[in-house]
This record gives sequence, structure tokens and C-alpha cells, in this order.
Amino acid sequence: MSPFLFIALSLALIFLIVLLIPCAWRVIVGPSAADRLQGIDTLTNILMGIVVLLAITRSSPLLISVAIALAAFSFVGTIALARYVGSGRMF
Repeated sequence: MSPFLFIALSLALIFLIVLLIPCAWRVIVGPSAADRLQGIDTLTNILMGIVVLLAITRSSPLLISVAIALAAFSFVGTIALARYVGSGRMF
């Protein structure tokens, strides 16, 4: 891997890790259930990006499978929570 590519991937990884903080804040403090749902969905998408970047930097195809599994669980969880919030119940 070229040094430029490694630096670019490292900066992207740092940027994604920093973006976890406002997403976690939205999940914890969110004024409504819809805000918390959006925060959880964004949080899992950022985590998938982190796992994929780690897979690229470490040349590990196993981590790509982990990211795909995380995407599947995230989709099912988001649908379940959206149905729960859409039914009028709050958490």
C-alpha cells in the first residue's frame, strides 16, 4: 500500500471515529424517539464504514464479512424500531 493511500485511509478513519461522538449524543439526548432512531441508524452506518476502512488497511477480507453482517442486523433493527415508533408507542 502506498504511503499516500495509507495516510488518506488513516485520516478517513479518524474522521469517522470523531463523527461517532455527535451520533452517540443524539442517541442519548435526542428529544424524540425518531431522533434516537436516526442516531442509531447513523451510528451503525459509521461503524460499518470504520470496519470497512480497517479491512482495507489490514487487508483482511474477514472484516468485510463482519461489515455485511452489521449491515444486515442494522437494517432489521432499524425496521423493527421504526415500526415500534410508528405504532405510536414511545421508548
